[in-house]
Formats: sequence, structure tokens, C-alpha cells
Amino acid sequence: MPEYLSPGVYVEEIEIGAKPIAGASTSTAGFLGEAERGPTTPRLVTSWLDYQRVFGGYFGADKYLPYSVQGFFDNGGQRCYISRVVKTGAATASLKLKKGAADALTIEVVGEGSWGKRVAVKISKGTFGGFKLSVFYWQEAPPVLFDPETDTTTKPRPAVAELFDNLSINESSSDYFVKKVNGISNLIKISKKTGDSGEIPDDLSITTLQNGDDGTGSLVLSDYVRSDTNEPGKRKGLTGLAEVDEISIIYSPNAQGVAGLVGALITHCETLKDRFAVIDASQGSANVAGLDPRSQNDTKYAAFYYPWIKVIDPVAGVRRLAPPGGHMVGIYARSDAERGVHKAPANESVRGAVDLEFQITKGEQDILNPRGVNCIRAFSSGIRVWGARTLSSDTLWKYINIRRLFIFLEKSIDEGTQWVVFEPNNEKLWARVKQTITEFLTRVWRDGALMGAKPEEAFFVKADRTTMTQDDIDNGRLICLIGVAPVKPAEFVIFRIAQYAGGSSLSE
Repeated sequence: MPEYLSPGVYVEEIEIGAKPIAGASTSTAGFLGEAERGPTTPRLVTSWLDYQRVFGGYFGADKYLPYSVQGFFDNGGQRCYISRVVKTGAATASLKLKKGAADALTIEVVGEGSWGKRVAVKISKGTFGGFKLSVFYWQEAPPVLFDPETDTTTKPRPAVAELFDNLSINESSSDYFVKKVNGISNLIKISKKTGDSGEIPDDLSITTLQNGDDGTGSLVLSDYVRSDTNEPGKRKGLTGLAEVDEISIIYSPNAQGVAGLVGALITHCETLKDRFAVIDASQGSANVAGLDPRSQNDTKYAAFYYPWIKVIDPVAGVRRLAPPGGHMVGIYARSDAERGVHKAPANESVRGAVDLEFQITKGEQDILNPRGVNCIRAFSSGIRVWGARTLSSDTLWKYINIRRLFIFLEKSIDEGTQWVVFEPNNEKLWARVKQTITEFLTRVWRDGALMGAKPEEAFFVKADRTTMTQDDIDNGRLICLIGVAPVKPAEFVIFRIAQYAGGSSLSE
């Protein structure tokens, strides 16, 4: 209670009634895979061009991440986090800038790998003071290193060139090198390390960074999971994606080629309970009778897609195979934006797909659909997603849109009711909680996500002495019971047609 120590009029602000619940994001994706270059902590990108600026482009016959990310944006995706995967022992290329005989500053590339040895820098006097830093990156190392700013002959030009002028070593200056370079450059960061003098470095002719390497051996599960990186803000791989709360869909285009990775993606989603995994079939899976992913991974937190698709390789201009998952994640995002998360992401055109690895017949899909295999098929209307099932054998959770709708509801309610924690646990609070959730679910029902002609038929919310015992209350537990009736997709559309003798009576 507030204190009133002297006579007078007191005007006080209080809160009554519900607090609005904002719907959680459902279409922010997390991609896990190999990129040409770039940081190895998760980075948000909002377009295909944005991805190319930070992570480069197409770079290898079995490196499918760029095709998947482009497929995501081509199909309606808007936001995704990229977690670039490297070997656990990979090293970061760096270079010491000198002032006389002493180290002045240190330059490092933004992520591990041998790509950093194809980064070169040049130091010169700034136009209006300080120093100028020129940075170049070649996709392939030139036979002879040259200065692209002065050598205009027809030599391999750098894929990326960055210029930072008038850099200052004064921390209070608006031109302080940390402010103007770090976080702005897509290639390097510059800093004063222990032992560096922090002085303006001497002029430096174009010089490549040193000691970056990819590590030894092929990538394995631990390289994708990266449980060794547990410092906040420095987590990598799947561990890094776990701390990005906005993510609601997880995908890795090389998951089938890494032992244990499919299971790790599913466990990631089942543990966090706020995201859903998209899984591809293996390339070349021609044995339809043997394709039964549910027998290995029975889960309501993942969907499986088959077969691979053919896309146009923008480098060679020819058709090539690519896993379909990135395109599927984009379709999820498009369907969410156009219709809502309650709409099954199926009977949707796969933009960018020009053909399929295998043509699936209705008879083959009759075998695959009950096993949780979502087929991608070619029709006269184009290549379409023709399945909407999870990998769960539990009939309550067999549809993708039902699982994702509940993820949306649970996450939205969780985030929208944090204000309840530590409030006095009494009838007034219970009423406010009930009103808050009721108003949110009413809005969800009006959007068409729930069954029923009126809200009372679509959901119920209870928070009272019937949901909590005195022991619950004494131990600080507020228990709210919520039931919703989700809409299910019309998976089998049946028109029963019979001959009818006009004029005769017909009884049902």
C-alpha cells in the first residue's frame, strides 16, 4: 500500500484488465551449413543480396547452403539467421600492423577458415588525416598479388573491395577505427590487442593476411553442434542458433550427409519447443518402398520432404540438383504471411524449381504419405508441395500446421504473460490472466485458425480453484488450463457423384 502522510488529494495510476499479447514470429528461419566466407556466430540476413555481402556466393559442388538460402528468399522468406559451419580446429587469418619495429594494431578476418588468406589489406595516409585502410577479397587467390587500386590490367579482380578513410586512433573521435570498421566491414575487424601500441600504423603495401586454415578432415556432428562454444555472444553452430529466440524453423541442407545431424536438429527442436525442423531426403533415394523416415525419427517437431529438386545454377547456367528444404522453409514463411500459420504449407508452387530428381506418381505417394513423407510433385500447374504431415505417429500431431500453430500459441502466451511473474497470486490476478489469454485467442479465432462458429466453441481458458489446489498456491504456482480446437487441412477432398433421374425424389 502507498503511504499517505499528510492531508490532500492523491491521484494514482493503477492497472486493471487484460494486457495485450502480441503474436510471436513464426517464419524466421535458422540455417546451418557451409558458406564461402564470413562469421561463424549466427548472423541475421534479410535478403539474398544481404547473404552474398556477408557470406559470399556459390562455391562448391556439394555446398548447398547458398542454393537453400536463395530458395528461401525466392519463395517468400524475409528473415533468417545463418550459422556458418567450420571445423572445430579451424584458424582465423590475421595480420599485425607495424609502427616502426613495434606492433601497432591487429587485423583479423571475421571468421575462421582458409578464405581469410585471400584477404589483403593496404595502409596509407588518410585523405584528411589519420590513416586509410583498403581491404580486398579474392574468391580464388590470384597467381601474383597486385594492388587493384593502381593496377588496372586484366588481372583477376577482387570479388569484394572495401575502403575506410581518415581512420583515427582517438577513441572519442567519430572516425575512431573501431566505430568505422568493425561491424561495417564484411571481411575484417581491427583492434588493439595486448602488446599493440595502438598508434597509427606505418604505410603498408598490399599484403595478405596469414595463418587462416579450415582444419583437418571432413565435417562431423560436433562441428555442426559446437557444444564447445558456450560463452554468451560467441556460441556457434547449432548451439549458437539455440540462443536466437526469434527462430521458429530450423534447416541444414547437408543434414543427411553427416551422421547424427538429423537427430540433433530434431532434439534441438524438441528441447526448445519453440521451433520446427525441415528435413530432406538423401539425394538419389529412388527406392520408394524403403523410404520410411518415421521409423528412424518419430517426432511432431519435424517434417520430411522428397525428392530433391532441380534448379538453374547461376554460375554455369545449367540445371543442377539441390535439396528442397530451403525452398520449403520459404514456402512456410510465404504461407504464414499470406494466410497464417494455421494454413498447411502445401499445394504451394515451388518457385525456382524447374524439375524434380524423380517424378512421383499417385501410387507412390499412396505409400509415402502415410509414412510422413511429404512429396513434391509436378502437375500441369507447376511443381508443388503435395504433403503437409509431420513425422509423428501420434494422430493428434500429424499435420504440420497444427504443430506450428501450437508453437505459435505457446510462444505468444509465454512472451505475453511475463508480467504475471511475482504478482500477488489471487483471484484478481487469475481474472486478469484469463482475460488476457481470452482476448488473444479470440483474435486468433477471428483470423480463422480455430474451429467454431463462436469463441466459446473454439477455445476455453480456466484459472481458478479448479485448476489450482491450495498447495499449488502456497508454493507459488499459478496454473491456467487452456483448450483450443485447431482447424485441420482438407487433405482428402471427396466428391461423391451419382446419376440422378430428374424429377424423382431423392432421400439421403
